Amino acid sequence: MRLGYFTMPVHPMHRDWRDTLREDREAVILADKLGFHDAFIGEHLSDACERVTNSMMFLASVASETKNIRLGTGTSNLSQMHPTLIAAQGAMLDHLSDGRFILGISPGSLTTDAEALGILDEDRNKMFVEAIDVILEIWSREAPYDIDLPDNRYKVSTARTAALQLGVGYLPKPLQQPRPEIVGTVLSPFSPGVIAMGRRDFHPLSANFLLSKWLKTHWQNYAEGKTQVGAKAEVKDWRVARTIFVADDEQTAAAYARFDQNGPYLHYYGQIYKKLIRSKRLFVMKLEKEQPDDQVTLDFIMDELVIYGTVNSIVDKILALREQIGDFGEIVYGGMDWVSPELAKRSMQLMAEEVMPRVNAAIGAAAAA
Repeated sequence: MRLGYFTMPVHPMHRDWRDTLREDREAVILADKLGFHDAFIGEHLSDACERVTNSMMFLASVASETKNIRLGTGTSNLSQMHPTLIAAQGAMLDHLSDGRFILGISPGSLTTDAEALGILDEDRNKMFVEAIDVILEIWSREAPYDIDLPDNRYKVSTARTAALQLGVGYLPKPLQQPRPEIVGTVLSPFSPGVIAMGRRDFHPLSANFLLSKWLKTHWQNYAEGKTQVGAKAEVKDWRVARTIFVADDEQTAAAYARFDQNGPYLHYYGQIYKKLIRSKRLFVMKLEKEQPDDQVTLDFIMDELVIYGTVNSIVDKILALREQIGDFGEIVYGGMDWVSPELAKRSMQLMAEEVMPRVNAAIGAAAAA
């Protein structure tokens, strides 16, 4: 099982933007040094707590300061930018990172972003599908381009003005061929979008604020999509994000991750909780579809979604999760605001150097038996 990193990132509104950007960069650089497989960075335009406005720009800022970690958008919000821009900028980032780029994609769910861009009343899910179709066409075709897909608003052409002998009219291709890995973040139980991911060989990343009991529905749908095109789903392609904090003692773990009113985990889930209520998507945090909203309290969410403890207890909890949902290829560690930089860094270190070797040793022993 690989170890990944995902951050939206979410910070208190009062913090200096420069400090949070430095902190977010430091976390990715640390993850690289600790041997994390990949790091996904979220983006929003109009959220004072989530301050990365362009995930590719952020990842470009750490590309030269990291060596091995793969760098993923978490996600590029495809309804918010013309697909030609995303295709060209993603290709450039793939070269900047020496082929370590992962294109994480979604429509973009923040309504204030959509309103600011004048697309609030558009079908952003349709825009999303149209955009990824065009991105893949750009990466697979040769210049000059004349891309006019049926029922697709995005038309891409350089045919009228190209001067190929001068290098004019070419759109850049990624270093990775035929394309970088494409990952979609999945939020909803039984998401039909995961079936489409399976059909198209995109890979699912199950969100860290979905209750664990629903996670296996993502794998079932992904496997169904693969079957529809005569392929087999590979466990290595499924990433599962969880909110994890590891400490040297149980008391510190419980205080920082669960009960500290000023702690980063309560702040994070307080934000997510209120935003899901506002967007009428609280169902992702319910044990049953019919569960009353008033039972889905912040305490309930924290108890269900925050995994905290010492190395031994975290190992046991990850193995129990695997027993519950089945095998998966990567556990993705949720990054938080560094209220205590010392505890945050120590948690990442323990996760990489102590937890994951023991998890993989247990998995290997079980497979051998």
